[in-house]
Amino acid sequence: MELRDSRRLTGPSLLLSGPGAIIDVGVDESAVLQLEAAWRARARTILNAVSWTESTLASHRFPGGLSLAFSAPEDALYAATNVNEWALEAACGDLEALPPEAESVEAAAPRLRSAIEAEREPRLIALRDAARARGVTFLTDEDQTSVGLGAGSVTWPTDDLPAPEDVDWQAVHDVPVVLVTGTNGKTTTVRLLCSIARAAGLIPGSTSTDGIVVGDRIVDADDWAGPGGARQVLRIHDVELGILETARGGILRRGLGVPRSDASLVTNVAADHLGEYGVEDVPSLADAKLVVARVVRAEGRVVLNAEDEQVVEAAERARGLGLIRAPTTWFSANGDLPIIARHLAGGGDACTADGGELVLWRSGRRVAAIGVDRVPITLGGAARFNVRNALAALGVATALGLPVEAIAAGLEALQGSPADNPGRLNLFQLDGVNVLVDFAHNPHGMAALVEVADSLPAQRRLIVLGQAGDRDDESIRGLARAAWEAEPDLVVIKEMSKYLRGRDEGVVPALIESELREIGAPAEAVLRAESEIEAVRTVLARAAPGDLILLTAHSDRDEVLDLLSGLQERGRAAGDRRD
Repeated sequence: MELRDSRRLTGPSLLLSGPGAIIDVGVDESAVLQLEAAWRARARTILNAVSWTESTLASHRFPGGLSLAFSAPEDALYAATNVNEWALEAACGDLEALPPEAESVEAAAPRLRSAIEAEREPRLIALRDAARARGVTFLTDEDQTSVGLGAGSVTWPTDDLPAPEDVDWQAVHDVPVVLVTGTNGKTTTVRLLCSIARAAGLIPGSTSTDGIVVGDRIVDADDWAGPGGARQVLRIHDVELGILETARGGILRRGLGVPRSDASLVTNVAADHLGEYGVEDVPSLADAKLVVARVVRAEGRVVLNAEDEQVVEAAERARGLGLIRAPTTWFSANGDLPIIARHLAGGGDACTADGGELVLWRSGRRVAAIGVDRVPITLGGAARFNVRNALAALGVATALGLPVEAIAAGLEALQGSPADNPGRLNLFQLDGVNVLVDFAHNPHGMAALVEVADSLPAQRRLIVLGQAGDRDDESIRGLARAAWEAEPDLVVIKEMSKYLRGRDEGVVPALIESELREIGAPAEAVLRAESEIEAVRTVLARAAPGDLILLTAHSDRDEVLDLLSGLQERGRAAGDRRD
């Protein structure tokens, strides 16, 4: 048995609906069932011994291991991890004949009760209960605790909380919250929704891998797509609508940053980041992403991609288990899908592309929101993945009750420029050379970028390609295969030193080059560069009028965009190296 991770869960997660403790263990397949049963018995024994008799047990089997979790109070989560570790150790001892030196439950219980008592915060629990009784959101972390959301929030240091009777509850209220997750398209859809909110006269507060933004103000430019970012933005008083990119890693490591949402969106699910936190395959990844749908209030909406089989199947599993309460709005660029037809026939809502328009179908009525050609990020419909992102935004905005006029205005306002949507399908024209810059960082995203390239005329196609080191070998090779589908005349492979993530320099580029050679790339069609910016300069120097460059930008995105913007503004050719 290998203990891989023991951690707190501070919000709703794949296994629990609220706070708790979880352990990931590696174990031989032949012993999985025995270990799971032994852990359940030992966990229940120790939970009873520490008076956590209401705790819920949950487990998740994955190839080569188990995740084992139970619910616990917010103010004793560190102690809860100790409780879980004892239960696992005792379970392993039961399977191997408990050694004499192992701690008995009689010895462990007083120690763990003492740890729980030392960690307890009665004022925190009293404040939580008072917030729940008033129907407002309670958020807490090690530094801050708050009641209400956004414009209706009040926040205190966690170590200096008031008594509930000292809170001005009349000033406390929630604002609507949207959760956005998926493998690709999250950040773009968050930006679309923010544009729509502004057009509707609201001040949105958003989190994404690009930072925290309130209205038009950048609060922090780091990656804030986890639960910490959600709590931070929802404590800012300007915020009238929370739009939160919700990353897979945050869901699995700590749980959601909020206990409920008014609408949740899943853009798509594809193989990416597998092998972490007990998620070893795409169906399990889909289940993890669908956690955002579980917290939608019954009067809200779950907005899902009808074209994605993994999303459809995960939604069916969750509904079958009674985990989703809210109705679904399906979206699809293909309005002829059987699932859409069945849903509409049953009185459901959907968003589709129909007759060159983005259309909302509600209660049997067809409402045309805007022409596809008026949504800049779709490139006149050529960028099919952005058509889907726009439809997803239409579904979410409608669920929030925003008027169609504001939705159309917001979709039309967001440009595909580095200023509005940096690093996401930004098109530059450099003296006859077209350059498409995108974040495509997995095979699914690369395939979508290649689909756009296929719709654009080009004498030659040139690609800058790279990958972070935390993907497995097959995922890296899959990215190379997806890029080769564009039939490029040149591939420049970049080293990404900022994102080695456990690998040595040169290993990832070598994998990409090896795969390209295996699938037929001639030696002269593949070059290597020591950095992203060097790769960009290399491909620009080899471009000629009529060429199309597909440029994936990750580690040096801002520097790359500045270089291209400067060349475009000065009317320089792609290969012009003058300052």
